[in-house]
Amino acid sequence: MRKLLLLLACFVRLAQAGEEVLPPEQAFRFSVRLAATDMVEYRYAIAEGYYLYRDKFQFASGTNGVTFGAPELPPGKLKEDEFFGKVETYRGDVVIRVPMSGAEGVDEMKLKSQFQGCADVGICYTPQTRWTTLKLAMAQSAPASEGGLLSRLKNFASTEKEEEFLPVEQAFKVNLTAKDAHTLVAEFKPAEGYYLYRDKTSASIAKGSGVSIDKFTLPRGEKKSDPNFGDTEVFHRPFQAIASLKRTDAAKQEIAVDLKFQGCSEKGLCYPPTTKSVQLTLAALATTAALPIDLAKPAEEPASVAPPATARVEAQPLDETTQVARLFRGTSFWALIASFFGFGLLLALTPCVFPMIPILSGIIAGQGAHLTRTKAVTLSAVYVLGMAITYALAGVAAGLSGSMLSATLQNAWVLGAFALIFVALALSMFGFYELQVPSSLQTKFAAASSKQKGGTVGSVFIMGVLSALIVGPCVAAPLAGALVYIGQSRDVVLGGSALFAMALGMGAPLLLVGWSAGALLPKAGAWMQSVKNFFGVLLLAVAIWLISPVIPAVIHMLLWAALLIVSAIYLHAIDPLPAHTSGFRKLWKGVGVIMLLIGVALLVGALAGGRDPLQPLSGFREGAAPPSHAVAFERVRSTADLDQRIATANGRPVMLDFYADWCVSCKEMELFTFSDPKVEQALKQFVLLQADVTHNTAEDSAILKRFGLFGPPGIIFFRRGGQETGYRVVGYQPAEKFLEVLNAAAR
Repeated sequence: MRKLLLLLACFVRLAQAGEEVLPPEQAFRFSVRLAATDMVEYRYAIAEGYYLYRDKFQFASGTNGVTFGAPELPPGKLKEDEFFGKVETYRGDVVIRVPMSGAEGVDEMKLKSQFQGCADVGICYTPQTRWTTLKLAMAQSAPASEGGLLSRLKNFASTEKEEEFLPVEQAFKVNLTAKDAHTLVAEFKPAEGYYLYRDKTSASIAKGSGVSIDKFTLPRGEKKSDPNFGDTEVFHRPFQAIASLKRTDAAKQEIAVDLKFQGCSEKGLCYPPTTKSVQLTLAALATTAALPIDLAKPAEEPASVAPPATARVEAQPLDETTQVARLFRGTSFWALIASFFGFGLLLALTPCVFPMIPILSGIIAGQGAHLTRTKAVTLSAVYVLGMAITYALAGVAAGLSGSMLSATLQNAWVLGAFALIFVALALSMFGFYELQVPSSLQTKFAAASSKQKGGTVGSVFIMGVLSALIVGPCVAAPLAGALVYIGQSRDVVLGGSALFAMALGMGAPLLLVGWSAGALLPKAGAWMQSVKNFFGVLLLAVAIWLISPVIPAVIHMLLWAALLIVSAIYLHAIDPLPAHTSGFRKLWKGVGVIMLLIGVALLVGALAGGRDPLQPLSGFREGAAPPSHAVAFERVRSTADLDQRIATANGRPVMLDFYADWCVSCKEMELFTFSDPKVEQALKQFVLLQADVTHNTAEDSAILKRFGLFGPPGIIFFRRGGQETGYRVVGYQPAEKFLEVLNAAAR
């Protein structure tokens, strides 16, 4: 307790005199020698302006059989301390002799010494512990005075030049921003070799401002056995703290936030408790309590009432990621799991999950006549379980590391290999393996193919794992919110459980596919081959969809054209129908004709220079210009490039869009949201920047981590002065909702 109080007393002294503070190795140099066969002598050279406490010295032997007695401490100079009264200190040079026994016949021994001191400017060091190896044979053969001198010179020669300690504002960089009208985000960045105490980090707002901090959430720190505070938690790396606010005043207002923190250097210097005050502007709230007040003065202040649409935007946190992250803090476990299961059901309707339906259907159809409803549901459950477990584990890893594994796998080699698997599965369903294959290889290949088709539980589970990693790499708001929570709190159990529940929700429709396939698919007869051919075509479509991000647009269109035209031929699109043909046969011929026409349009459009699969013949319009995106973005390659572009925005707000070729939701935003005429008009007031993270380079990872994003799609807005606003868009957003965000972020 006395040690703790002494350290706290040192911390409260003023240390902001602007002077450089020496490292402890330079402030308190010491040497040790054998003064006699039963006496060790320590010499301390204390720099000017520094002192050591007399009662903080401790000495011990680290060699078996050698013991130390009570040290012979010379009297110190009395110092009047405002907290502890009179204490004894040493300045200049001091010699301490320590008796010992049991050193006979020992060639060398290890000595431990501990001491603590301060600088006159008000900085106190943590207790310093030094281990020294003393060669007894060499020490005994030299004269006492010479041995002490040589030992000191040796100690000086072995002491490396240390850098000066950083000022507190450089050792611990702090930034505070308003995430939205209810949330503040504090970023702490300790320098290399420095750390902050978790329990010494807090935030406060002065009373009377109508705003108070309801909850200050910190991530878990690293365990550290501190010589002054015992077992505690510290932060060596940058981290974020979230402050949830309580507000009694709904109006827009300026607040002053005090961030308090305390940290140390690993070299032994501890800084006094530090407070940094930050001025922030909180957006107005459109609460029901404030609304009558505004409406009570329509004649005096009509501008304060309108427009109601703006008030709605300010009243709700438009950052869906933040809304999802709040569920973790204020919702019970089972309510959270149910919410994320519901999120999964909604995500099952997005294009990122659609390709899993033909994958699972192909696996089930590959069972042929041996399929039963029980087996179909079982295979579906195994597939969904593999997908869910992988989704949860990959999500936890992404939250802890700050990068998603699925983004790394979006390259030509991985996607190409996975597409070849689907091509092989499709060809096996068409029965092509029996053609021109030697019998010796046919048996092995057929056996391997049957395993790949999902004939065993293990292979279906692996297919679910691969599908989770490769087929659906896009980031949606629920996923981003869970990853943010995991990254900040390190609570992998709750975060992983939420992601597992969300993956189960995404897989629930797949269970319905398995149940319906087991109930509806024919068990035998000529129909079975037709069904297998149908799912073989679907698997080829998935293969084309997978490699579309890594192949040229013309090749992409030609592949779709080939698939549609060949499939139409097999549906007898160009064959004459015999007399008295059934209605079902006519229906399939009609489908084949439609596929043939679309395929020919894609083929002609690709050869004529078209590059849009949805509008392959747009280039033939009279006076049509070459296809281009309605919204033109300027690409930024790095954080430095981004900062430079924001700085030269000339007072205009900035929108930063994160994009990747393999991100389906990104292309949805381009096709359906950015192309909307109202959105296009609203975007004209912004400087439009885009970070293309397709290749997942080091620069891509750095710019994603800067904004706490784990992958595309993501949109960040900056105010006219360059400061980030509280509005973000993660995942696909329809034009109407995105337009509300644009109007709010532009102010």
